[in-house]
Amino acid sequence: MKKKPILERIGDFMEGKGFYIVLFLCVAAIGISGYYLFSSLDMRDGDAAVAAPTQVVVMPTVQPVKPTVAPTPAPTAKPTPAATPAPTPAAPAASVFTWPVKGQVVADYSLEVLAYDETMGDWRTHSGIDIAAPVGTQVLAVSAGTVASVEQDDLMGTTVVIAHAGGVESIYANLAAVPTVEAGDQVSIGAVIGAVGTTAVAESARAPHLHFEMREDGESVDPVSYLPE
Repeated sequence: MKKKPILERIGDFMEGKGFYIVLFLCVAAIGISGYYLFSSLDMRDGDAAVAAPTQVVVMPTVQPVKPTVAPTPAPTAKPTPAATPAPTPAAPAASVFTWPVKGQVVADYSLEVLAYDETMGDWRTHSGIDIAAPVGTQVLAVSAGTVASVEQDDLMGTTVVIAHAGGVESIYANLAAVPTVEAGDQVSIGAVIGAVGTTAVAESARAPHLHFEMREDGESVDPVSYLPE
C-alpha cells in the first residue's frame, strides 16, 4: 500500500482529532498568557503600594481618667473649752451685832465736840459710849471674832479687844480685873467675855458702867452705828 504524503496526512489529522488538540493548545496558550498578564499587573500594584508614602496615623494616647475622690475633710478640732474661772470666794456675810450689856447710854460718842469729864474736871473728846450697868453684870461679845488682846490700861482699866470680819474691832473697858477670855480665843456673838467693874480710873466719878468702843480699819467709829436699835 502506498503511503500518503506527509502534508496529506497532516491534513487528515487536522480534519479528525487534531482539530481538537490544536483548539486545546490555543486555549491553554491564552490561559497562560492571561495568567502572566494578571500576575504582572498584581506586581505593579504591589510596587506602587510599596512606593507610596506610608501615612502613619498617630492615635492620641488616652490616659485613663481616675475618678475624682473628694479629699476626706480633716476632723474638725473641737474647741477647747475655755478654762472655768475659779469661783470667787463669796464675801463674808455681814457680821451680826448685839449690845454688850443692856442699859442706858450715859455718855455718847463724841470726837468732834468736846464733852465735860467730871472725873478729870475738863473738856475732852469721848471715843466710845458708856452704858450704865451694875458692877458684876456679864459683858457679851457684840459679834463673832477672835480675842486680839487683854490689857490693863492705866486710865481705862481692864480692857478686852476682839477682832471681827472686815477690819472691825470692838473694845470693852472698865471691866472687872479678871476677864473670862484670853488673847487668841475664838468667841461667838453673845459669848461672855467678862463683867462690869470699876477699874477705869479716868471714869471713876461716873456710876458703874461699861465703856464700849469700836474701830474700823484702825479708825474710831460711833458704836451705835453698828448696834441694833
